[in-house]
Order: sequence, then structure tokens, then C-alpha cells
Amino acid sequence: MAKKAVATLQEGKTDGRSYTKVIKMVKSPKTGAYIFDEKMVRNEDVQSFFKN
Repeated sequence: MAKKAVATLQEGKTDGRSYTKVIKMVKSPKTGAYIFDEKMVRNEDVQSFFKN
């Protein structure tokens, strides 16, 4: 029964696979402490997220 459940999950839409969770460490201008910027971006936009 477990094999059927796994197979049905893989057959569905692949929309969820086109996004990646990215985490960037940014220094706060007010306090000087580091904060984390977390976003869900499309796979094509990952490099541009880290460049900015």
C-alpha cells in the first residue's frame, strides 16, 4: 500500500518543484546584526535573488 501512495505523489502536478526556498544572510543597517531573508522563488530566479 505504501508503494501506491508514493507513486500517486510522483504522478501529480510538478508545479511545486519549480520553486526553491532560498535563505540569504543580510546585515541590518540599524543594529549591525545579521538577519535572514527567506523567500520562495522560481528556479530560474535563484541566481538573481543572490545577486541583489
